[in-house]
Amino acid sequence: MKNIKRIAVKVGSSTLTHENGKINIKNVDHLSKVLSDVLNMGIEVVLVSSGAIAAGFSRLGLSEKPKELRIKQASAAVGQGALLYMYEKFFSEYGHSVAQILLNKKDVENEHRSENLTNTFNTLLEYGIVPIVNENDSVAVDEILIGDNDNLSATVATLIKADLLILFTDIDGLYDSDPHKNANAKLISEVRDIDSVMHLAGDATSNRGTGGMVTKLEAAKHCMDNGINMVIANGSDPDVIYSILKGERIGTLFIADRE
Repeated sequence: MKNIKRIAVKVGSSTLTHENGKINIKNVDHLSKVLSDVLNMGIEVVLVSSGAIAAGFSRLGLSEKPKELRIKQASAAVGQGALLYMYEKFFSEYGHSVAQILLNKKDVENEHRSENLTNTFNTLLEYGIVPIVNENDSVAVDEILIGDNDNLSATVATLIKADLLILFTDIDGLYDSDPHKNANAKLISEVRDIDSVMHLAGDATSNRGTGGMVTKLEAAKHCMDNGINMVIANGSDPDVIYSILKGERIGTLFIADRE
């Protein structure tokens, strides 16, 4: 964890919103405050933020996350603006500005688009701006869909050549068995061989999110293959970012072979 200059942080819908889909103001404020302080430490930050669909469906008068594509897209269009407004409000209170980047699979797979995207990230970071990234859910269809923000965050971390990806979830890290079903499940603090733990992946448990541990391990593999360390940690308290940057054992650290 020494000499970290640039990090990507991914936060999920379950952290950013309440069960009813309304924005969790306390959590968004706390996250913005911590990341602003990390910026003040001289570390560049890119935030990959879920929550657009979750923040939008309640504003459409729906009681749960929609399943129909057109309603998902409408929810994303409504929710993305609401979410960005909250980020702009809180980051500005702590002395920093944000920018929105919405992308899809074609943006990262096409060499010319990917190069332009990387240049945009680097320019924003050069000027001290926090890029807030999400998939462009309001127009996304299967053909251009990355699909989940765990893999999106790994892709972004690779594009910006991050030193570290911090992937926040609603549990403390990777366990040797499902902690929701086994009270004796043990936290795995360190992984060097991603293939040895892929069998531990499970499905999503949150009504508001899309990723389960399987997508988080896919993200870890992507990062490790590209020489980037990754941490899975509980996002309920963003203060753990300080502990992670100090090298303390928090969550599960996936260590890339950088030789």
